[in-house]
Amino acid sequence: MADPLTLFHVSDVHFGVEDQLAHGWFADAVAAERPDAVICTGDITQRATRRQFAAATEWFASLGVPLTIEPGNHDMPYYNPFERFRTPFKRFEKMKNAVHAELMFADLVVVPLRTTVRAQTRFPWSDGVVTQKALDRTLAELDRLKDDGRYKIVACHHPLMAGPPGSHNPTRGGDRAFAALAGAGADAVLSGHVHDAFDLTFEAGGHPLRMIGAGTLSTRLRASRPSFNVLRYDRESGLELEHRSLALPGAE
Repeated sequence: MADPLTLFHVSDVHFGVEDQLAHGWFADAVAAERPDAVICTGDITQRATRRQFAAATEWFASLGVPLTIEPGNHDMPYYNPFERFRTPFKRFEKMKNAVHAELMFADLVVVPLRTTVRAQTRFPWSDGVVTQKALDRTLAELDRLKDDGRYKIVACHHPLMAGPPGSHNPTRGGDRAFAALAGAGADAVLSGHVHDAFDLTFEAGGHPLRMIGAGTLSTRLRASRPSFNVLRYDRESGLELEHRSLALPGAE
């Protein structure tokens, strides 16, 4: 029997306030285990400066495995409002063009969903928004893939829901997107943003959809130590999740 497909899921690496020990730990794991790909779900930088994106580009390229990457709310210019409103993803796209690959395997495919916008009518602007345009792009790709039988993962930055359907949701349009993705045949949604890992499954219209969140490799910790997820998939056992946390220095 073939080995399962192995994906490393990382998020919120935050170049500019990165945890260098955590970055080295993750890179060493990639070098030792050679996953089939790395999925990064946003917040590559802290302030979207050219220097931070250059450092991120170098680091991602050094991993030496296929990589797919989505932008987070920190990946739009912070100090240049003109650029933020006119070309908010220009710096991110330059980095993406240097390191990104489309991930389509024999048994699994990754489809992007953008949950970041340049501005909102509320504060903070850090919370997610799923526009109808962004959702339509993702749904069109899922529709194209609906009959091929592969496991379908949607990758985005913000969690689509914080709790069961009907509970408070800081991501605008998240409930609508969750229901639409579930109905369109998505099997799992990977995200980041909250800096703590999670693994939840809810239903919409009778369709279950699994939501998996990665922690952070930055110094901006919440309740958890730096961490990333290891995803293993084969047709027989489905998707298995291993959550890895960085041990504290001196801990056994």
